[in-house]
Amino acid sequence: MPEGFIPPHGGYQKLLSYQKAEIVYDATVYFCDHFIDRRSRTHDQMVQAARSGKQNIVEGSMASGTSKEMEIKLTNVARASQEELLVDYRDFLRTKGQPIWDKDSKEAKYVRGLGKNRSHKSSESHETNRTNMTYETYATYKPFIETRPPEVVANIIICLIHQTNYLLDRQLKQLEAAFLKGGGLRERMTRARLDSRKKGHP
Repeated sequence: MPEGFIPPHGGYQKLLSYQKAEIVYDATVYFCDHFIDRRSRTHDQMVQAARSGKQNIVEGSMASGTSKEMEIKLTNVARASQEELLVDYRDFLRTKGQPIWDKDSKEAKYVRGLGKNRSHKSSESHETNRTNMTYETYATYKPFIETRPPEVVANIIICLIHQTNYLLDRQLKQLEAAFLKGGGLRERMTRARLDSRKKGHP
């Protein structure tokens, strides 16, 4: 049978970007429920931004089979939502008169090190930042997030958002390269039809 024009898709659970975004979401729900007034718009907006940063990776992954354009668009929406959330955490620290950790501080390096063993061997191919290593979850960071004061927790989550953004930026570059090389659904359909004719399939 001729090769199909709908490629394998989905499998978002194995994307490091999704794993990090899920951790950011869980951490944000905890942070907002404990340190932000639940009746405020900020509470809902931060949780929704964290959710959008996660869910759009899911939607993009599932849409990739029939629309690379949609996958790129939704991945970019996820990236934008993470940036929105990042600004909220920076605002929280600034308005409280609390410092934001420098990326080279010992605290930031420690947070990065918590997930290093799970993420440093990730694949560079688009199916993107996939890994066969242990699935990283909120449990890795829970002992720190749920025992520290709000200014420390906010900084921890900022570190996690930066990691997520790095992965999403890399993912977008890989998606762009894959699109330029293989095109979208229309191009794949045309190639599949021509291949079928060459092989004499009805």
